[in-house]
Amino acid sequence: MPYLLRVELPDVPGSLGRLASAIGESGGDIEAIEIVEKNHGDSAVDDVLLETTPGTMPDSIVSACNQLDGVRVIWISRYAAGGNLFLDLEAVEDLTERPDEALDRLVDVLPLTFRADWAVRVHRVHGAGRRTEGAPDDLPFMEIERPCRIDVEGDEENLYAGARIDGNEIVIISRRGGPEFLDSELARLGHLVSLATSIARP
Repeated sequence: MPYLLRVELPDVPGSLGRLASAIGESGGDIEAIEIVEKNHGDSAVDDVLLETTPGTMPDSIVSACNQLDGVRVIWISRYAAGGNLFLDLEAVEDLTERPDEALDRLVDVLPLTFRADWAVRVHRVHGAGRRTEGAPDDLPFMEIERPCRIDVEGDEENLYAGARIDGNEIVIISRRGGPEFLDSELARLGHLVSLATSIARP
């Protein structure tokens, strides 16, 4: 069964090797690793896509990782997309294949790129437009100047982030339960939205 593990670890030689060994010894098999954020040279946050052997509980993998010096598991969950991590460059390639559909394709690729549950475009006048499965159709338009985390009143379960497409349209992505959207992810979201907007411009 595929899981996505987000872990903070020291940004020093050998850290990743020790993490991989701990995951392997506790019944996990690493499929892919992506660096999400580096914190001023002393630590890094990585996303680890892994498969577990039959009977392996994710708690045992978390415990094995947390026993390593300087390592902290931020979040672990089943990874519905499975298979591989969808990197930013792959997203850009997808957007450039059909420039006239770039903004729609942006919505389609964001959940994979950010390991989010869904994405939606929201227009100031027309409301929710292009959206992926699971996205609500009643999110209001919000004034967003730069990519940011969003608080939705009355929703304590989901985490939201958004970015501005233009003065009348935004894009919102969401994760159920976690992990929090990091500053580096907000910056990446902003870059991808800007790229898609530029590509879509006639």
